[in-house]
Amino acid sequence: MSFIGPLLILGDLAIWSTPLQVIHVLGNFMRIWSVYSLYSYLSNSGDSIVGFIFSCLVPTSIIFLVLQKPWKGRLLPNSQVVPTVVNGGILAFYFVLWGKGLLACGPLVALLAEYAGAVLGVLSAALYGRKIGGLAAMLVAYYLLSNGWSTRTHSPLYSFGSEPVEKARQTIGVKEMVVPITAGILSALRRVLARRVSLKNQLKRRLHAITIASATCFLFPFAMWDTILGSASDSIVKLQLPSWAYLSTVLFGMVLIFYVDNVAEEKLHLVFSSPRHLMVSTGCIIVLEMVYQMDFSLLGFLVCSVILGFGIFEATSLDRSKKSPLETHELSNGVFHNQLPISELPS
Repeated sequence: MSFIGPLLILGDLAIWSTPLQVIHVLGNFMRIWSVYSLYSYLSNSGDSIVGFIFSCLVPTSIIFLVLQKPWKGRLLPNSQVVPTVVNGGILAFYFVLWGKGLLACGPLVALLAEYAGAVLGVLSAALYGRKIGGLAAMLVAYYLLSNGWSTRTHSPLYSFGSEPVEKARQTIGVKEMVVPITAGILSALRRVLARRVSLKNQLKRRLHAITIASATCFLFPFAMWDTILGSASDSIVKLQLPSWAYLSTVLFGMVLIFYVDNVAEEKLHLVFSSPRHLMVSTGCIIVLEMVYQMDFSLLGFLVCSVILGFGIFEATSLDRSKKSPLETHELSNGVFHNQLPISELPS
């Protein structure tokens, strides 16, 4: 399978953007590519998702610790270290749920479910007396995804060709959607806690290294338990280091994407749970769905994405004219109103 085509397409589109936007688009494309590679690998190998994620977290934590050296510089107080360690537990739980959702629902649904964290913005909107129509739109989008609107075999909008498409598999279902959506909400909570603890970009990176190390420690006993039961022996003992799924998950899915998101957040004011970020992910998903020849309906997927984007916009917008840019920036990630002075926030 050749992956040169998608990269050339993205490269042609990127010349119309600024360098930082190019970095953001390419970084997210590589991360989403790693998700599709991971799904393909796990679907064929049958390895335990817990063991595989743990085997990825070990080198990832080493990389972050070596790069950021959290033990150097100003001594971190317990008021920052303790929440960061707890955040590592949330991250570990998120990875497990996200991996199980990936296997159960596929990469497209697992990626779009990550934006479920915008539902926290609905809570902020409710506190300010705003209507919660965004939540309804998001629920509609996820309901349509659970009923297979993004797939060629089940989408009522699929009209390419005159022959009926054989329905080879069942739709995902609402119950299966709960797992990736819960993972998306946990991911948003992790970002909220990380932003509350670290106010400076350099401090954020040091604390993220501690978070990854903490997540590795939290996941260790569960990975060992899988090893004892014999279900994860291939994932932990062999590790299969040369595999593209393993390397891309570590390098692009865990390490690179952290720095790419930091650049987008600090320089482009582009947060994860935002319609603009969803637009980038949508384009990358379309390219990779076609490259991997997945069961994919372009029109049905676009309908779900537009509804989800509208829901995210409504859920994360709080009278921007009355809010400062940085307050709006935090609310778009599902954060409650921040009372800290603007001078203390990262520039």
